[in-house]
Amino acid sequence: MPGVDLEQLIATVGLLGLFLIVFAESGLFFGFFLPGDSLLLTAGVISAVNPEAFPIWLVCAVCFVAAVTGDAVGYTFGRRVGRRLYQRPDSRFFKKSHLAAAEAYYQEHGGKTIVIARFLPFVRTFAPIVAGAAHMNYPRFAVYNFTGAVIWAIGVPVAGWALGRAIPPEVLDRWLYVIIGLVILLSVLPTALHL
Repeated sequence: MPGVDLEQLIATVGLLGLFLIVFAESGLFFGFFLPGDSLLLTAGVISAVNPEAFPIWLVCAVCFVAAVTGDAVGYTFGRRVGRRLYQRPDSRFFKKSHLAAAEAYYQEHGGKTIVIARFLPFVRTFAPIVAGAAHMNYPRFAVYNFTGAVIWAIGVPVAGWALGRAIPPEVLDRWLYVIIGLVILLSVLPTALHL
């Protein structure tokens, strides 16, 4: 998210805010614009720098629960609303093109889309909705959802934590935004290339 200081955002909203952002970004169709990957990475870095306020185990637990429940809500929404989503007009928070991209990815990759989508902005938000609309078997969805959440919601903050511990604070202060920018670029690039 251009112009947003992620460190300040995390410090201000705390763990509850982190939960709400990851939850919304994981499965609510208006959450596609939220900074998922960069937020999780930054939360991990902050955990390394300030472990008393943000212990890494708690950051990971919050992100994991938010990711799993966000996707479950997205799936349920897709299951209930289904194909009517495709008849909605585009709005500020909803673009049919994002839904269509997630569906195309889902058609090509099947259930593993739920795992892979964790690492693809826009697709991440719409994949559980599409899975619900396509009436994917819920226990099967839950396995993919759980697996993807373990890898993404624990792996990305732990990577940030390791980065925060490995880089001296004076270097980290200078290069954190460059690192976050690279994470954003690397997470958006596969989606952009696939479209």
